[in-house]
Amino acid sequence: MAGVITASEPSWIAPFTGLSPRAFRKLITMLRREGADSPRPGRPWSLSLEDRVLLVTAYWRTNLTLRQLAPLFGVSKSAADRIVDRTGPLLALKQRQRFRKGTVLIVDGTLVPTRDHAIAEQSKNYRYSTNHQVVIDAETQLVVVVGRPLPGNRNDCRAWVESGARAAVGKTTTIADGGYPGTGLVIPHRRPAGGELCDWKRDHNRSHKQVRARVEHVFARMKTWKILRDCRLRGDGVRDAMLGIARLHNLVQGA
Repeated sequence: MAGVITASEPSWIAPFTGLSPRAFRKLITMLRREGADSPRPGRPWSLSLEDRVLLVTAYWRTNLTLRQLAPLFGVSKSAADRIVDRTGPLLALKQRQRFRKGTVLIVDGTLVPTRDHAIAEQSKNYRYSTNHQVVIDAETQLVVVVGRPLPGNRNDCRAWVESGARAAVGKTTTIADGGYPGTGLVIPHRRPAGGELCDWKRDHNRSHKQVRARVEHVFARMKTWKILRDCRLRGDGVRDAMLGIARLHNLVQGA
């Protein structure tokens, strides 16, 4: 259909995926290898795998409603809804199971404002949000683990355990901010009551902060996908979006 957005026109790829055309082709190749385009019973898709992936990433990237987005791809709103529901989970990050010796990780929690109040709670930003524990490799800044979303009123100590992030990381050295006391993570030194930190502890805190800032940079890049600023998806939709965007971020970072 003329006048619609399509992956066959490379100029549409970067604005709606954040990927270069080369990285987008790499993603499609990986998805086909994982069976994303295998035949299924029922009516075939009206869009190719490339266009379905482009529609999902465009939805995450722009946070337009599906009623707004569907005509741009030449499909109905209900068809776009099915594509997001079925193709979105296929883009999920394959979380790392093992870490090489000497790997240093960084963890922090980020809040995603979420319309589905069944999985969200009011948080410190005064909005109904979900708490996502995100773990990155300190050297490469690639996302390696994303915990299950929890209500936004969970503190990071509790979310670190309940989200499954701690179990996924195991005994790998992991850096965190001061919001994770008593978790066994490497956190900054606390100033004693009525006293001051000694010089070596101040120096350690300074270097710790510089390294830990890398996870904040990752959050800033991931939140260029605007759905992480106001997620309308229900149920597992917010988790699928977070895992999919983590995979897209890794493709951009590794390009």
